[in-house]
Amino acid sequence: MKKISILLLLCAIFPISEKVLAFCGFYVAQAGVNLFNESSQVIIVKDGTKMTVTMANDYKGDAKDFAMVVPVPVVLQKDDIRVKENYLFERFSAYSAPRLTEYYDENPCYPREMEERSLKVSATEKPSATKAGGSTGKKDLGVKVEAQYQVGEYDILILSANESSGLETWLTQNGYKIPAGAKEVLEPYIKAKLKFFVVKVDLKKQTELGYSYLRPIQIAYKSANYMLPIRLGMANSKGVQDLVIYTITKQGRTETTNYRTVRMSTDTDIPTFVKSIFGEFYKAAFQKKWLKEGKNAVFLEYAWDISTNNSMKCDPCASPPVSNNELIEAGVDWLNNEPNRLFFTRLHVRYDRDHFPQDLAFQETPNKERFQCRYVLHQPARGGLDCEAGKKYQQERLQRQAKELANLYELTGWNTNPQFETYRKAIEGVEVSSVEKSRLLPVKDPNPFRLSAERKMLTKDSTSKIVVASKDSTSQTAVASDSNSQVAENDTNTQETANTETPKTEAASSSTSWFTIIGTLIAAFLGTLAAGFLLRKKS
Repeated sequence: MKKISILLLLCAIFPISEKVLAFCGFYVAQAGVNLFNESSQVIIVKDGTKMTVTMANDYKGDAKDFAMVVPVPVVLQKDDIRVKENYLFERFSAYSAPRLTEYYDENPCYPREMEERSLKVSATEKPSATKAGGSTGKKDLGVKVEAQYQVGEYDILILSANESSGLETWLTQNGYKIPAGAKEVLEPYIKAKLKFFVVKVDLKKQTELGYSYLRPIQIAYKSANYMLPIRLGMANSKGVQDLVIYTITKQGRTETTNYRTVRMSTDTDIPTFVKSIFGEFYKAAFQKKWLKEGKNAVFLEYAWDISTNNSMKCDPCASPPVSNNELIEAGVDWLNNEPNRLFFTRLHVRYDRDHFPQDLAFQETPNKERFQCRYVLHQPARGGLDCEAGKKYQQERLQRQAKELANLYELTGWNTNPQFETYRKAIEGVEVSSVEKSRLLPVKDPNPFRLSAERKMLTKDSTSKIVVASKDSTSQTAVASDSNSQVAENDTNTQETANTETPKTEAASSSTSWFTIIGTLIAAFLGTLAAGFLLRKKS
């Protein structure tokens, strides 16, 4: 029987400044979208033409210099604007992030039932004194203040403009620090007759409320266009930016219509040493996939029906599913009336000026197929492997390890990093130094049932020929399909990492000591019973 645990990978969108098989799994740790240096997050809840958009930004700098400009189709009312807490994004990210699933091989020489382990996972508003509407006194700039509010710690304006240079000038004159070249990205929105949702921080109010960070802002409006403006976010960008988009819809999965929606790789077996560097692994895997797809695709990382009539909200679960209260906070106001119409999609886009000339346009599809970005580890059997089944297991294991290594190369392009080279030597039976061995040691194993002895490695004269990825490799083992259909294959083809070489006598000694410990515990237990019996008899 295999034991399973899961390691979660744990990713202003427009700041104007710099075979499906269920199995049990348990949350271990997370590393969220902060893996990516320039990253933002947005939650979009779509109910027909009603859109509720919650924006979290990664602005770094003095809050007094912060400004955010977002094109909106209508003049927003004060009730349409709210300030939210960061935990909402933390929960959405933890639930849907790419994850690592870990299996533990059974020792074929000492089969026994292994218990599964788990690690416990564990807006104030104030009316503005300034009258909404009216003009700015700069009529020649063609800018009009349609509305003005204070919501929480934010001062908010809704502007309309006749031309981009006038809007750029107005924003600069009124203390909004915007980057050079903003005019060209403002122009298309002005021509489309859109309004501008403009935000800056009231520092005094922020201090009164006790916040030292910028909280997410949520807006609601009606529009027939299911889209997200990203071009303003490029105005001050020196390179690429990462954006993680979570959508909640009634019908099914969200996909882009003006760019390709591509699935990230999933259910691929990789070497066990990746467990301790999973964040670096996923960054490399995403980078390679992004380059392969021409830098202009949107990547699907998660898709799931989270309706109340669907008891399985994830498989395996990396964290508790998003709760009803959290969904309501995100804008799902139909939850009480239509609880069985909820579909969660996570998209990841890395964009720049050259490869994303248009804003993101979406469509809500009827596709309710489940998808999750997941990678698989197979930890080795422990204890002696001297029986015939154990020897056969070692031969098969080395072949599978070679495939893991080829998969890793295919996913990331790695073939020269220290862990990769040490792993290659280990599965070929090459002697490695103590320093090299330390690179392959897994993170602390909390499994109390694991035998203490290291399993031995096959020697160089093994009869099985191992072929692994190398610098001059021109062909590699194909990466697992993007669908979840390969879970069954992963369940039958167990793989694990080669660690160290252990003599037979040490393995046998470890096995003997195991039975000695059990015998000692049984003897102590029987002694306790006997003592209790004598005491009762004496009394």
